[in-house]
Amino acid sequence: MNAVDLARWQFGITTVYHFLFVPLTIGLSFVVAGLETAWMRTRDPTYLRLTKFFGTLFVINLAVGVVTGIVQEFQFGMNWSDYSRFVGDVFGAPLAMEGLLAFFLESTFVGLWIFGWDRLSPRLHLATIWIAAFGSLVSAFFILTANAWMQHPVGFSYNRATHRAELTDFGAVLTSSTVVVAFLHTVTAAFLTTGALVAGIASWQLWNRRDSADAPAFRTAAKAGMWMAVVAGLAVAVSGHSQGVIMTTQQPMKMAAAEALYQTEQPASFSLFTIGTLDGSKEIWSLRVPGLLSFLATGSFNGRVAGIYDLEAQYRHRFGPGDYRPVIPVTYWSYRLMIGLGLLAAIISAVGLWLIRCGRYPGSRWFHRAALAAIALPLLANSFGWIFTEMGRQPWVVWGQLRTSAGVSPTVGAATVLTSMIVFTVIYGALAVVGLYLMHRSAAAGLPLDEPQDAERPPTFVY
Repeated sequence: MNAVDLARWQFGITTVYHFLFVPLTIGLSFVVAGLETAWMRTRDPTYLRLTKFFGTLFVINLAVGVVTGIVQEFQFGMNWSDYSRFVGDVFGAPLAMEGLLAFFLESTFVGLWIFGWDRLSPRLHLATIWIAAFGSLVSAFFILTANAWMQHPVGFSYNRATHRAELTDFGAVLTSSTVVVAFLHTVTAAFLTTGALVAGIASWQLWNRRDSADAPAFRTAAKAGMWMAVVAGLAVAVSGHSQGVIMTTQQPMKMAAAEALYQTEQPASFSLFTIGTLDGSKEIWSLRVPGLLSFLATGSFNGRVAGIYDLEAQYRHRFGPGDYRPVIPVTYWSYRLMIGLGLLAAIISAVGLWLIRCGRYPGSRWFHRAALAAIALPLLANSFGWIFTEMGRQPWVVWGQLRTSAGVSPTVGAATVLTSMIVFTVIYGALAVVGLYLMHRSAAAGLPLDEPQDAERPPTFVY
């Protein structure tokens, strides 16, 4: 592989790894804030113990996420200097605001929350975690603003003298339809991911400690996590449909590749399963649902969806000679795995709520195992979603403006990129072992022991 392929692999590995922690950071911050709010309102020590329990998981997840996220921005200068030079005037604004405003806001108030249990009043301490939670949303918004501009560049002009994109309307960048739907879809997916985590851990603990005094607390947590996953799953479906309609308008080749749709159709059928040639250039056989793709792509069951062959001809006429198709098998399967795994996680939580309603929970051992396994489903769905988003945009790093092959650092050779990729992969592997060990140990320890409550301050916990 050349330097371009290796740089793409390195960025893909580090991005997918980092995004394992991002949705949990967002979701767990709100879970912890909600539990501490419940304690403030009821003074029920169960809620405070659950706050400490999930707060520990939140802090571990945040710490590993911050470490892995720093590498992302380093790569812009290491492997993608021509890209950074092209987009710096536009890209720098949302990234700077994310770092100076959102990240510092989030990290400062998380620190106050961690070390302020015995130093701040209960109300002020509660305020710190809520500010940190909303700070995580602000951080996500600015990061997604930068990515959305790569998907659909707006609010800029191209300077032919410097060969750079120059910002002309920051408001247009912040309010583009692409960033609005991407933000809603990403945040709702984060709550789905966190709901599955809370329900899975609580179900696991409930099965192992079903005769202990902690069982009612974990039953409460499991039910809350299931409701969170079900409601968020519905919101993910709605926001995902909106994103698909906008994507079809802005990047029609991505939708065509997601469906392996080679010929333009009206109405267009949705492929449940397609077998194509190894190079992704031709469909051999497929199982389709009539009209469903038209609805997903246009909002109408009779909508017209452009095919790969027609779009390829249009792009060659517009942009010049070249291959403007993404890797069809990767795009096709990542799209389906994103949808299928996320849907399955929501279904498992819905089954859990039905078992609770029927009085069969926590007695069903198979469900506890399914709930524990379901923790991984939305995490995988998130990863496949980003693979689809980024791979489906190819061969553009900034759609219609800069090709991926033109964005790499011209003086960095393949051997250098390969070395850094191996080093980062090894380091990330070590972090994965440490992170999973700490998360498992904290989740397996159960609720912390409580002490008699003080009327004004939360109790000190013994771990």
